Amino acid sequence: MPLPTSPVIRRVRLGAELRQLRRREALTLEQVCDRLGWASTSKLSRIELGQSRPDLADVLDLLDVYQVPAPLRDQLIVIARDAATSRGWWKALGEMGERQRTYAELEAGAARIVEYQPAVVPGLLQTPAYARLRITAGAALDPEVDVDAEVRARAVRQEVLRRANPPRYTALLTEAACDPGGTPAEVWREQVRHLVALTGLPNVTLRLLPGGAAPDGPHPLTPYSCYAFPDPADPRTVMLEAVSTDVRLATAADVDRYERLTESLLGAALSAEETVTVLARGIDG
Repeated sequence: MPLPTSPVIRRVRLGAELRQLRRREALTLEQVCDRLGWASTSKLSRIELGQSRPDLADVLDLLDVYQVPAPLRDQLIVIARDAATSRGWWKALGEMGERQRTYAELEAGAARIVEYQPAVVPGLLQTPAYARLRITAGAALDPEVDVDAEVRARAVRQEVLRRANPPRYTALLTEAACDPGGTPAEVWREQVRHLVALTGLPNVTLRLLPGGAAPDGPHPLTPYSCYAFPDPADPRTVMLEAVSTDVRLATAADVDRYERLTESLLGAALSAEETVTVLARGIDG
């Protein structure tokens, strides 16, 4: 059941809008909290930073304090509802880890996704067997990971590529990401067949970066994902993947740098048709 918007992005958007309204009224965090009878400023601070799911009643109280007129008030109420809609969906899923949940919320409302992966097949493209190997390997560093639950959750995330009005998805893969390494032969063959089959979807594009491509160009050292959303006022976002945590970038300057980097990599990559040919050769290799 895909979400129509990305709750994590709507929370960021809502927080930025509310912060701007507070500053327009020349009010401090303390003054607003005093008027509403809130015990501390941390609650309002978290809402403005997009770090918590907002309670609609709290948002309505803030709009009253800031004397927000219609139609802006109605628009912000819609955004606030979008920012809180994920609760029921995640309750239905019930078993997704926090890191995977962040990616799923971004993917759920994205209009465009571009991923760069220098080492492994991206999560949205993994077969269950391959996903189990990758998640099990990661669990060696985090014994609290529920491997079975994470594999099931990854399969749910992947439904976004086949939903009605799916995002346009592009994966930039290096040769290392397309190298089986120590992956069991049958698992790898199944994974490559799956990659080739996914390119049959009109919204999915795979591009392979051959060894030595763009020797004078930028070389990202970590995986990253770029997200753009149907509402142009929702902030474009980049996620940087690290071992123990992920970094979310949403300022225009940061996102612009990664979009320029992506254009450089796309210019050095094989075409979509050439990439499929290379992958197909590897099925029996």
